[in-house]
Amino acid sequence: MEIIEGTIASPKGFNAAGLHAGLKKVKKDLGMIYSEVPAQAAAVYTTNQIQAAPLTITKEAVADGQIQAVVVNSAYANACTGEKGLEHAQAMQRAVAKKMQIAEKDVAVASTGVIGKILPIEKVLTGIKQIDLENSVPSDFHQAILTTDTTTKEIVVTAEINGQVVTMAGVAKGSGMIHPNMATMLAFITTDAHIQSGLLQEILASKTETTFNQITVDGDTSTNDMVLVLANGLAENPLIEKNSTAYRKFVEMFEFVSETLAKMIAKDGEGATKLIEAKVLNAATASEARLIAKKIVGSSLVKTAIFGEDPNWGRIICAIGYAGSTTDPNKIDLWIENHQLLSHSQPLIFDEVQMKDLLAQEKINITVDLNIGNAEGVAWGCDLTYKYVEVNALYHT
Repeated sequence: MEIIEGTIASPKGFNAAGLHAGLKKVKKDLGMIYSEVPAQAAAVYTTNQIQAAPLTITKEAVADGQIQAVVVNSAYANACTGEKGLEHAQAMQRAVAKKMQIAEKDVAVASTGVIGKILPIEKVLTGIKQIDLENSVPSDFHQAILTTDTTTKEIVVTAEINGQVVTMAGVAKGSGMIHPNMATMLAFITTDAHIQSGLLQEILASKTETTFNQITVDGDTSTNDMVLVLANGLAENPLIEKNSTAYRKFVEMFEFVSETLAKMIAKDGEGATKLIEAKVLNAATASEARLIAKKIVGSSLVKTAIFGEDPNWGRIICAIGYAGSTTDPNKIDLWIENHQLLSHSQPLIFDEVQMKDLLAQEKINITVDLNIGNAEGVAWGCDLTYKYVEVNALYHT
């Protein structure tokens, strides 16, 4: 597998565009992804019981396992907007279908932004008409989906599968309201691999658990967001069958793209200055290991300690204890970076000045060994800063 420069349109047969439709003051706010042929599709969605109108439309579209185009707007979430919101999401779907001369059911819709505001649908529909895929800059799509993000998030990889070069690209937005169960962001993955939607859905669901669902910024689960995967088969590799060598290569690509995007989202948490990675070793089960790791990176006290560059390991132990998972309080080993702070739950002497210097890094690694099993789990989060409060205090305005 090789990482290459590229965009969400790098796989064969895909194109993408983004433009300013007037939803934001200046920045791009409307984007589209298009496949030359209908693509096999898979998706996972937020578990928030209050879900935005575009999710209703997209769930119906993806139900038959096929999507050819995706339209996304930022600035307005089109959530909690009643029947009018559903009408607007349907209008976006119809407009793209008419423009591209494809079936309405092959168009997915996504929105992100402020909840409860009515979408200026005429601006969106005018923007859809203005999208020019033939003369587009695909990376404009990466810009168009952002809200409070400070940077775009993209990754492109290639690998040889059954004698053919397969490309996979991913792009995501997400900075606040990040605590997926899936999901609390928008993420789109395209590939030219030949694979059926059922198997694609199975892979997405499995890898979501260990990647996107293992990030947290602030503990909030959004009303809107999803991960959508399109595979159009234009690499012309033989159909990928489960448990084959080709399948294992594809899964490796998919996991790498998903994990990379997940970590990019965690690192770009609103106001964040540091990425925190928590790894839990020798837990009773993998699900418990993942849960404990996520509790650690999600703890406000751990997050503020990391921001303050304070090696207060008591906050980490506290998070382990309230995770509700199997632990032996007398067997826990704990490291921050390569410095062991606890051995079988007994504190060790460490150089606090040196530790404070280590905590000044942009990425902080926390490792916990529970010494009760052989399962592992990892999660990613960020520090909690003054800037986070400022961003969210002023978000609506």
